[in-house]
This record gives sequence, structure tokens and C-alpha cells, in this order.
Amino acid sequence: MGSAGIVLVVENDAPGFSRLSPLVIGIGGGSGSGKTTIAQAVVSALTGVTLIQHDSYYRHQPHLSYAERTRVNYDHPDSLETELLIKHLQELKAWEPIDQPTYDFTLHLRASATERIEPDPVLLVDGILVLADADLRAQLDLKIYVDTDPDIRLARRLRRDIEERGRTPNSVLDQYSATVRPMHLEFVEPSKRYADLIIPEGYNPRAAATVVELIRAQLGQLGPSIYSPS
Repeated sequence: MGSAGIVLVVENDAPGFSRLSPLVIGIGGGSGSGKTTIAQAVVSALTGVTLIQHDSYYRHQPHLSYAERTRVNYDHPDSLETELLIKHLQELKAWEPIDQPTYDFTLHLRASATERIEPDPVLLVDGILVLADADLRAQLDLKIYVDTDPDIRLARRLRRDIEERGRTPNSVLDQYSATVRPMHLEFVEPSKRYADLIIPEGYNPRAAATVVELIRAQLGQLGPSIYSPS
């Protein structure tokens, strides 16, 4: 990967390796804050890292019509099956694979196919409400909050939802006013108090490098079976 990358080496036959749990890191922050970009930068810089997105765990509600599903408040914690995510994290921490759901944002339904996720030494959990749920926080070894100004977040959300999720500008703006902003103020922003690290102004190379160094420091405390050479 070159000298800029950090490689995590896992020796499966090392004494005591089976007793180690993966390092679980939560990255929260408002929609469009840049948290996913930071998470993806960390995945690119390291091996042995898996990214799990809370958005994959939106509840499957086929009993609702499409029109009814479009009116669901997807920024409220109740819209997510966080209990399933917690169960999956516990299985991954026990070095067991999981079948992660996949979500179709154009239909507001889970897809029939799931994604097989194998356990890795580092698990990154990304989502706006990752730090808002006490039971989910209990699964996290390191909690990060990405703090970005509202105008920047809105601009990024507009671009993402139009380009990636087939939304119209008016529908994005209507949703922002109706649910995104009020839910951010009620649930997301207050969750910042639980963060071990707050990153201002979203993604920048130094922020990603800081997270990589934190991971290396945390892994260094686990002993020689997982290490990151310089």
C-alpha cells in the first residue's frame, strides 16, 4: 500500500488471539457532516478494518404503501433496527460472521439480498445516531463525533440524495425542514457529549490521520498478536 498506509497484521495462531475482541469504533454526526468520508479514508489506509453503516439497518416495512413509507421519519431512532445491529456487533466481537441487511433507499425497503460480513480486528460503525443510543454506545470502544456547520451538511445531503438516491431537490428540502433538522437538534447534536473525540468541520486529511493514529494506539494496547508497524 505504500509507506503512507498502516498495515494491521493478524497472527491467528498467536497465543491468546482467540480471547481478543475486535476494536469497535463509532463515528457519529449530522447528515452530510463528512463522517462516512472519514470512515472510508480509514478503511483505505488500513487493512483488517470493516465499515458497517447504521443506515443498512432501517426497518423493513413492506406492510406500508410506498406513499406511507415516504412519510416515515427516517431521522428518528425508532426508524432503525438498532437492536439487530447490536446483535450483529456482538457476533462479530465473538469472531462470528454476520449477514448484514441491505437497504433500497429508492423504495424505502430492505433488499432481498444480504451482505456477508466477516469479523475483522477493527469495526467502524458509521451513522448519524450511532452515539445517541445507550445500548449501542456500550458496544463501542472509541466514540467519534464529526461536527460540521448546518449549511455545509445541507448542501452535501442535497447532492447525495439527488445523485445517489433519486430524490428531487424539493423532496430533500421538505424532508430537511420536517424531520432532518428537528431530529438533529433533538437526538444527534446532544449525542456529541458522549464522544471521546470531536472532529470539527468534517473531513480533512489530518482528521483521518488522527483517527488512524488512535486506532493504532488502541490496538497497541491489545498485545503483540495485532500490531501496526511504522
